Amino acid sequence: MEKEIHVISNGIQKTDCFVKIASEIHPYVTAIHIREKTATAKEVYTIIKAMIDIGIPSGKIVVNDRADVARAVHAQGVQLTYQSLDVQLVKTSFPELRIGKSVHSIQEAVEAEEQGADYLLYGHIFSTSSKPGLAPRGLGSLQQVVKEVAIPVIAIGGITPKNTKDVLSTGAAGIAVMSLIWEAHSPLEAIKELYTIVNEKRVSNDDQL
Repeated sequence: MEKEIHVISNGIQKTDCFVKIASEIHPYVTAIHIREKTATAKEVYTIIKAMIDIGIPSGKIVVNDRADVARAVHAQGVQLTYQSLDVQLVKTSFPELRIGKSVHSIQEAVEAEEQGADYLLYGHIFSTSSKPGLAPRGLGSLQQVVKEVAIPVIAIGGITPKNTKDVLSTGAAGIAVMSLIWEAHSPLEAIKELYTIVNEKRVSNDDQL
């Protein structure tokens, strides 16, 4: 099974800049997560509408928390956190959505699977500027989570081209990144490098996936 690459928005870029970068990188990713914590449902919808209008498939878009918006735009799915509605309730109300759950322990992972989550986002694996002062959970913890559940586990937190192979060697179904892409001098080259490592398939500047 092909490994997954998820790119999480950081809530910093202006919409036009974000959409432009997203339009360049989407051929190389499984999903682009719209994680705009301070945005209203209408603002999130506007961002996604701009993405779709520029040619990004709605099936590559994941909406954080807002299952209603995800359904409205025919997104791939919704990413739930500890503040979100229960997985089971969202699954019942929005059965067409692929539901991911962000977890931080084996217990949370097992509970999310029991409730019907389709995949898990687990981390943070390595130290990251987005989680200052919090100790990383590490590869050993990731491997334990992978062994305890049958659904895909996507690793997040401090993942780089240098440690991606180590992450995937745990049995993780894929990786999720944020600053690696949005803070890169060339987001397109950054995602191509990651794609090459994850899929063991080199892409050139002329390749169109």
